[in-house]
Amino acid sequence: MLDNAIVMVTIILVINIFYVSFLTIRMILTLKGRRYIAAVIGMVEITIYVVGLGLVLDNLDRIENLIAYALGFGIGVIVGSKIEDKLALGYITVNVISSDPDISFTKQLREKGYGVTSWYAYGMDGDRLSMQILTPRKYELNLYETIKTIDPKAFIIAYEPKQIHGGFWVKQVKRGRISKSAKKQQEAARKTE
Repeated sequence: MLDNAIVMVTIILVINIFYVSFLTIRMILTLKGRRYIAAVIGMVEITIYVVGLGLVLDNLDRIENLIAYALGFGIGVIVGSKIEDKLALGYITVNVISSDPDISFTKQLREKGYGVTSWYAYGMDGDRLSMQILTPRKYELNLYETIKTIDPKAFIIAYEPKQIHGGFWVKQVKRGRISKSAKKQQEAARKTE
């Protein structure tokens, strides 16, 4: 079976796509502090890696195997990134600056379950409303849509916090207020399409 060049190239390509996908997910899990899950994925990853590399090294005289290995690596990076996007592990902190400090921005976001800390600030052109919002990454896009609905001209900066401690917000996430709000927003968007 492995004498057939097309079968060999396909096996090497698929093995490397799986290997690099696992590698990408393992690295992300390690960075997110999920060491034990990352370790298990690492064991699967290295097994796949050894098999794939062994096939290529046993057949170095065939350039198509090396090309399949390299192509599988590139595709694996893309697939691993897509999987991580779907998993959306962790949290995101979003800083928002609105040029209209009088709108009920903070209240509307809190009603949707987001943890918001706000304060008045002064910018180049006058008073501003500055907010810091914490949300699970899986609701990041819903948050951006909500912000744009309230103030289309809002200035938005997002980053991932390394550690979170304290505050009322953790209780709100456990109660599912954000997920309920996000589902309502998605249903409303579908109805308008």
